[in-house]
Amino acid sequence: MAKPEPSPSPVLVVDFGAQYAQLIARRVREAHVYSEIVARNVTAAEVAARRPAGIILSGGPKSVNQPGAPLADPELFELGIPVLGICYGAQLIANQLGGTVAATSKGEYGRTQLEVSSQGRAPSVLFASVPPAFDVWMSHFDAIVEVPSGFVATASTPDAPVAALEDPSRGLYGVQFHPEVVHTHGGQEILKAFLYDVCGCRPSWTMTSVIEAATEAIRAQVGSERIICGLSGGVDSAVAAALVHKAVGSQLTCVFVDTGLLRAGEAEQVEATFGEQFNIDLVHVKAGDRFLGALNDVADPERKRKIIGETFIRVFEEAAADLGDARFLVQGTLYPDIIESGTKDAAKIKSHHNVGGLPDDMAFELVEPLRNLFKDEVRAVGEELGLPEEIVWRQPFPGPGLAVRIVGTVTSERVAILAAADAIVAEEIRRAGLSRELWQSFAVLPVVRTVGVMGDERTYAYPIIIRAVTSDDAMTADWARLPYDVLERLSSRIISEVPGVNRVAYDVTSKPPGTIEWE
Repeated sequence: MAKPEPSPSPVLVVDFGAQYAQLIARRVREAHVYSEIVARNVTAAEVAARRPAGIILSGGPKSVNQPGAPLADPELFELGIPVLGICYGAQLIANQLGGTVAATSKGEYGRTQLEVSSQGRAPSVLFASVPPAFDVWMSHFDAIVEVPSGFVATASTPDAPVAALEDPSRGLYGVQFHPEVVHTHGGQEILKAFLYDVCGCRPSWTMTSVIEAATEAIRAQVGSERIICGLSGGVDSAVAAALVHKAVGSQLTCVFVDTGLLRAGEAEQVEATFGEQFNIDLVHVKAGDRFLGALNDVADPERKRKIIGETFIRVFEEAAADLGDARFLVQGTLYPDIIESGTKDAAKIKSHHNVGGLPDDMAFELVEPLRNLFKDEVRAVGEELGLPEEIVWRQPFPGPGLAVRIVGTVTSERVAILAAADAIVAEEIRRAGLSRELWQSFAVLPVVRTVGVMGDERTYAYPIIIRAVTSDDAMTADWARLPYDVLERLSSRIISEVPGVNRVAYDVTSKPPGTIEWE
């Protein structure tokens, strides 16, 4: 059964390989306008079918003059739908509509001062709420040197004579700089001007409207049938469960699968929170031996994820049969899961167990009420639904659990070691008052042995890697600058309290080039 669109008039972000494509979509949503990312090869007909309020062409790594450079469907500019090109997107507008883009003697990278140029005309609607000169963030080598017929240049910088251009009669706008990054002064106001004053959007996409639309979609999809939810105890599945429960009430049964790959004390916490506190119908399936058996001698991370994804589904199918053959399965799939698992809109980074790891012969129809949301939006929905802070603000935990934090084959001994080390990380981060500042902090166990000395004796044991990052949405992340005294306590406690560990290291890799999880 088809699901209704979250918004009748989204703003579509066409991704030309930009570093900031996801950030553009997030900034639009922060203006309370629904947005989605679509592939660069999207056709005008496909766009028109979505009835968008506006189109934003993202930046990209290529030159528009490079052979094989991606182009927009020329008919996009003839739909009568407002278009804003950013960086590469602005150059595409100029290049494809008859202007000139050329390599200059000098590119612009980083903070640059931009001057708005009216030249006797009324100022551009994009710059109505910003000063006549302000700092912007540039990242380009080519520059627009001649605007197409019907366009005017509306801003410049010392090295970009056309730092912004527009043809208001056709609703076409372009900016060479990046309004979506915080380094651009008034960048959000510029985006709001495009959204509100050019596209005619209203700031109506709120968490209340998201909940209302989601409950209607769930009821339309499920009808009066039974539905089960794969509940992990993490924020995503918890919010998904609460949202579905709001929509269909007693039709929902939550199934908590203890995979044997959970954090210390996780199973007890899930039962206490959902079975007792929220009085949701909860089935607890203890399947640790089954998951560990399926993972025996498996080291490849993609195989791990697919094995875990399939085993989850088989357990859910058996639980559904016991409940009277429920047709529907709720999952806490998020928008970053879809992007990272690989769609026509994005290259695959890794398979998520609840997306790319699902078996082809799955008997369920999926209900994924959060699949269009970023993590911070999910938290906001959870707060709106009245979930407690300790659930809403739990750190993300991968569905495959500790299996993808053991870099190598998974054994019960290694799971026990990692769970103990990870519990110390959580306790010390909480003790230091850093929990809300970090996106994630956890331990990783590489299956290698290192030499050490403990009690005047040679040891040959595992290292533990500590990973802590800051992020807004997990699409990008920076390694956290933890205080040295916190790192010292972590190292001392893990080595002295966790048998089988003789070394602790700290991961100082951001995303990109790394990912947050090690596998």
